[in-house]
Amino acid sequence: MPKASTTTDYAQRDASIVINSYTTVLRRPRVPHEVFATYWRDVHGPLCSRIPGLGWYVQNHLDREQDAHLWPVIDGIAPFADYELDGGVEIGFASKADQDVFNAASHILFADEQNMFAATVAYALPSGSRTLVDRIADPIPNSDDGFDRIHVHFGAAGDDADAFGTFMTSFAETLAADPAVLKLRLHLPDRYDNAEPAPPAPNVDHLVPAERALIAVIELAFESPLARRAFFESDIFVATQAAQKANIAHVQAFAVSGVYTYVRDKQLTTAGLRGSRQAQLIERLGANNQVADDVRHLMHTGSPQ
Repeated sequence: MPKASTTTDYAQRDASIVINSYTTVLRRPRVPHEVFATYWRDVHGPLCSRIPGLGWYVQNHLDREQDAHLWPVIDGIAPFADYELDGGVEIGFASKADQDVFNAASHILFADEQNMFAATVAYALPSGSRTLVDRIADPIPNSDDGFDRIHVHFGAAGDDADAFGTFMTSFAETLAADPAVLKLRLHLPDRYDNAEPAPPAPNVDHLVPAERALIAVIELAFESPLARRAFFESDIFVATQAAQKANIAHVQAFAVSGVYTYVRDKQLTTAGLRGSRQAQLIERLGANNQVADDVRHLMHTGSPQ
């Protein structure tokens, strides 16, 4: 059973992620989804994890087929046109100096994107992201952990980034105050500029239509889909709908099929060191020798202690 606390809020543990980015990913259409997901988790993931300077790296895999009620339909707010995704990635840093170290070596990583990604768009979060509430105990999930997780992307109704950010912050705070919301993490990235496409990965599309230049992303977790639907019908959520219509032009919700953490607090997780599925096998068999310091040192450096 998934573990959530009714008394402990773990949100503060994300404060070490001073600078962040949120990258949307779309797989190449001729790459089967299972091949894509395996490569991303077990080949690309450990490669990214080893780039110096990295403080935080988590893959959120998205499921195109789940239920039809991920987010309520609100009159006047349209879905983004032709917007399908296979994942959302956070890459974060403890300092600007660490980010500079990562950027200097990142060409090794970005050269790999063309093998499975058709499009990636890295939204910059120079002031980081904000976790308003997190009652989920595990700081480094490496699975579908049983919680009902969604990522919701919002497109601004106007061109005023400050006003949109102010509204989204207030909106997120309102949602996070409800006990049905187990986790809420808010991303308010800088406006995306097609003239400076990011990340600098060759042979991958990095352009967005105008309605996806100024966005916000809210990550939500509930105990179950039933809890999510009950929340959307609650007075607290219904009371926000008029303000949503005034400030949001587009919305799209994506179901999360798994969360895979490779680096936290500048430390490799077992998934980051060995690969996501390999880490799951180690945990399943209770192979504690595989997570001992001598084995980790050998796998990380190629030399025994």
